[in-house]
Amino acid sequence: MTKTCDILIIGSGPAGYAAALEASVLGRDVVLVEKDLVGGTCLNRGCIPTKLFLGASRAVSEIKAQSRMRLGQGSFVLDLAALQKRKASLLGATRQSMAKKLEAAGVRLIHGLGELAGPDQVVVRASGGNGQAGQGARLIFDRLILALGSRPVWPKALEPDGEHILLSDQILEIDEVPASLAVIGAGAIGLEMAQFFQRVGAQVTLLEAAERIAPTEDPEISSQLAAMLKRQGIDVRSGVAVSGLQQSKGEVIVHLAEGQTLNVGKVLVAVGRGPNAALPGLDLAGASLSEASLSEKGALTVDASLRLTDRIYAVGDCNGQVLLAHAAEHQGRFAARHAAGAVSGPYRPGSIPFCIYGDPEAMRVGLTAGKAAAQGLEHSVSRAMLAANPVAQAAAAPHGLVKVVWSGERVVGVSAVGHGVLHFVSAAVIMVDQGWSRERVEDMVFAHPTLDETLRQALLAPQEPR
Repeated sequence: MTKTCDILIIGSGPAGYAAALEASVLGRDVVLVEKDLVGGTCLNRGCIPTKLFLGASRAVSEIKAQSRMRLGQGSFVLDLAALQKRKASLLGATRQSMAKKLEAAGVRLIHGLGELAGPDQVVVRASGGNGQAGQGARLIFDRLILALGSRPVWPKALEPDGEHILLSDQILEIDEVPASLAVIGAGAIGLEMAQFFQRVGAQVTLLEAAERIAPTEDPEISSQLAAMLKRQGIDVRSGVAVSGLQQSKGEVIVHLAEGQTLNVGKVLVAVGRGPNAALPGLDLAGASLSEASLSEKGALTVDASLRLTDRIYAVGDCNGQVLLAHAAEHQGRFAARHAAGAVSGPYRPGSIPFCIYGDPEAMRVGLTAGKAAAQGLEHSVSRAMLAANPVAQAAAAPHGLVKVVWSGERVVGVSAVGHGVLHFVSAAVIMVDQGWSRERVEDMVFAHPTLDETLRQALLAPQEPR
C-alpha cells in the first residue's frame, strides 16, 4: 500500500501535533505517524499527569500553610488509586479529542513505527500502538518533519527495575504511596515529584549531585526554593552524588559517593532526559548519523531553519535545543510553515519561559545574572520579596522573590520563586522580548491586589550594579 503526501510528520507529541494542524491549515496534504499514544510524553507520561497529581494534592499544602498560621485545623487524604483512575480517564479523553481534531483538519493519522526507505519515502512497521493500523504502508513525501521526542536517561549505576527503582513515567503509574522515597535529581521533574509524594505521606529525600537544587536557575532562586522545600518537610541534600543502588529485603539501599547509605522503599531516578535521535534509514535520506548529524548530546543537529537536510526537519526534543513542550510546539508550527513555503529564513523563537510547578513555583525568562556575566554583558539586578504581597500573605505563603536582570535601561531577564509566580510568566516573556524600560513599567497599571504587583516592585526597585 503506497500513499503520497505533501508533508509527513513522525511523532504526535507537542511538536508533531502542532506541525500537523499548522500544515493542514496551510492547505497541505498531511500524514502523521505515531508509534505509541497520541500526545507523546507530554500528555501521557509527563507534563499533563504531573500537573494533575500536583493539582489533586494542592489542598494538603494549603491546609498545612493555614495551620502554621494557627487559623484552623484540618486534613486532606488523597486516594492515589482513585487519582490514577481519573488520570486514565482524562488522558484517554484528551487523546480521543486530539485524534478527532486531526481528523477534522484532514490529517491522516497512522499508527506504527516509521522507517526511512529512501530520500522521499517512509515505510511504516508495526509498533503496538493504538488506532489505525499502518503496518506495511509506504508513504511518499515532499517534506518530512521528525518530532521524535526524548526519553529518560540514567547512568548504569542507577539502572531502573520498574518495581523499586523507577523512572518518572513508571512512578506516575503506582497506586500506593511508598513509606519513603529517594528522588535522585533536583531538576523540574524531581522537584515536582518530590513535592507530590511528600504531600501524600511519603518521607522524601531529594538528592542532587550539583552544588544546589534547580542547578540551571539563578543561585538565589535555588537557595530560596531549597529553604521552602525543607520547610515543607522534604530532606533536601545538594552536592551529594549517588554511587549505586542495591535492593535488599523489599527496600533500596542508596549508596552515596561519600560512603553513606540511605534505606528507602522506592527510588525515583530523575537525572534528566535525552533526545530520541534514532530513526532507521536516515542515511538513505542523506542524513548519516555517523557523519555529522548528531550533537555531543546525541541530538539531531539542525540548521538555522530547523532542517536536518533540505527536505527533512527535526523539531522539539529530538534536536536537543530546548527540551520543553511549549518550545517543541513552537518549533513544530514554524517547521510546518517553512516546509509549506509560508515563511523563509531562520527560526527565531524569542524568549522561552522555563517553569517549575508545585507550591512553591519557580520561573525564568531570559538571562540570569550569572549568564549575563558569562556573556560579558554589563548588567544590574533589582528584586522584590513576596513577603509584603497581599495575595501571598492570604495564601500563608509569603516566602520567595522576583529578580530582574537589566542591561543598561533594558530588561533582559526575570526569575522568580514562590507562591503562584507562574501567573506572570507570560508577562515576563513580553517584557524581556520587548526590552521594557523602567518608564514603560511606570506607564502600565497593575491590578491590585495581585501577585503581579511584586513583579512591578522588582522592576521599579533600585538597581544593583554587578
